[in-house]
Amino acid sequence: MPKNGQISFYMKKHNIRLICSDIDGTLLDKNRELSSKTRAVFGQLKDIYPSVLISSRMPKSLRQLQAELGIENDPIIAYNGSLIQWKGETLFSQEMPFALLEKMVEYTKGTNIHLSLYHKDEWVVPADDYWAKREAHNTKVAPIIAPLAASLADWRKRNISAHKVMCMGEEEEIEVLYQQLQLHQNEINAYRSKNTYIEVSHIEQDKASALSLLLQQKYSEIEMENVVAFGDNYNDTTLLENAGLGVAVANAKEEVLKSSNTVCKANIEDGVALYLEALLLQ
Repeated sequence: MPKNGQISFYMKKHNIRLICSDIDGTLLDKNRELSSKTRAVFGQLKDIYPSVLISSRMPKSLRQLQAELGIENDPIIAYNGSLIQWKGETLFSQEMPFALLEKMVEYTKGTNIHLSLYHKDEWVVPADDYWAKREAHNTKVAPIIAPLAASLADWRKRNISAHKVMCMGEEEEIEVLYQQLQLHQNEINAYRSKNTYIEVSHIEQDKASALSLLLQQKYSEIEMENVVAFGDNYNDTTLLENAGLGVAVANAKEEVLKSSNTVCKANIEDGVALYLEALLLQ
């Protein structure tokens, strides 16, 4: 993909037809909030460009952010690409194999690792512990508290599985679990967003493939080359590589910075909003 400087700013401005942004570490500020600047810029753009929020978060959390930005009529891509929804309709859903979900529960027996199970707008936790409280605070969504065995029995009866599993705990135990999950690398994506976190989803899905599918289904006149995409972490790499204009925020991981076309200011400096303002509103 051409790097910054090889594509004229003018051409990029007039080829962009859709905005796509990651959330945590990218669009939100240090308090995990949308700044007034970000809300104002998206407010100016909402009737001109579709804006797709794409995240590992659950759809309920993304819809809350959509409402703040005034873009409720645009699609969302949740769980790192495993779920695509638009105005309450599910356009695509890819769940993990149920047997693997059971295996993950087995791996964590006898440890202090917290497992959060996600299916559409259901978020199930075994206890209202430190990790559950932390995620609830960050995402402004309350979990369902139930023993894992009971949750699995309920899901088995309903013939559903997880779109995402979040594994959280002390770094040493998380490292052991991560190595165990590598035995299933042909079935799942196990992504370490932090040393104390592992996010697990179906192997066939990532952000880039989900966005490409959305364009095929609902925006057939728009190609990936017409997308400006923003990200900061490892799960954003393929998105930035495949978008026409992949923009990493300045606080992004080094690998993500290398995969982007260009870099904007950090999330705590309204990087996404300032870049979009300069690119599309001036």
